[in-house]
Amino acid sequence: MSVIDTEMMIKQKAIETLKIEADAVSKLIPRIDDEFEAAVKLILDCPARVVVTGMGKSGHVGRKIAATLASTGTPSLFMHPGEAYHGDLGMITEKDVVIAISNSGESAEIVNILPVIRRIGASIIAMCGRRESTLGKNCDYFINIGVDHEACPLGLAPTASTTATLAMGDAIAMALMEKRNFTSKDFAMFHPGGALGRKLLLTVGDVMHVDEENPIVSIGKTVKDALFVMTEKGLGAVSVIDKHNKMAGIITDGIIRRAISKDKSLLDEPVENIMKSEPLTITPDKLAAAALSVMEKHKPRPITVLPVVDNDKNVVGIVHLTDLLRQGIV
Repeated sequence: MSVIDTEMMIKQKAIETLKIEADAVSKLIPRIDDEFEAAVKLILDCPARVVVTGMGKSGHVGRKIAATLASTGTPSLFMHPGEAYHGDLGMITEKDVVIAISNSGESAEIVNILPVIRRIGASIIAMCGRRESTLGKNCDYFINIGVDHEACPLGLAPTASTTATLAMGDAIAMALMEKRNFTSKDFAMFHPGGALGRKLLLTVGDVMHVDEENPIVSIGKTVKDALFVMTEKGLGAVSVIDKHNKMAGIITDGIIRRAISKDKSLLDEPVENIMKSEPLTITPDKLAAAALSVMEKHKPRPITVLPVVDNDKNVVGIVHLTDLLRQGIV
């Protein structure tokens, strides 16, 4: 077989695999029926936790489903059925909902623990490919994740079936998320680490420069005074305030450079002669990500500093682009 033939075969098999798995997922749509809805409502009304269990590849998918549920507002954990048979069934209570995953519905480790789960009193949702299986017959609700055939050329390695199971798990999680009115702030509560948490939780008030670090100058002061303050604070800008501490304008190093290039005597002029009146501002309660958006979308060119004012327009701080980048708000 030539190199070209080998490359074609690789591509064809990859495309065939994706088509088979895509077809398996699309065939799940008609299965979103009344029983699916009832299963979701069972989880919504659950006063305790969802315990997901599955063996082998179903177990790997089950771990992901449990993690997705937990991160989107549904208390959830994964229980290995083999370990459950040797003591871990003690983590299940009568108030829990168990999601048992088995494509065949006959996985020995799952079948073996069904009687004990029944005795404990927990509800069982089966994610299974055969309703007539042992699992399918011994559940409260049956969710069909069966596929016509696997993408594996031998028909042995779980491929299309695990993809379908994962997709159905996501469908359950997203339905629950929608029903719970789960917000981005709720999501952030469970994802405080990394860039995602910083984007969703960090506010302008958390990163702005205040008090002695906040570069301000009063109306009536000279441009030279503003330049000294700007140099001392090192943020490339200074907020101009009136006698009531209200925002009157802003002077940036760029404004000063352009002004001096035209008339060097402007250094002794009052700041109000060159300041930009009614500059863009932001309040400290806004997300830091919102400040970055304001900076990036400024026309005709992005800006690097943003004065922070309270609801009465009092100047309370300033935020610089580097403060946001340092926090990973990108």
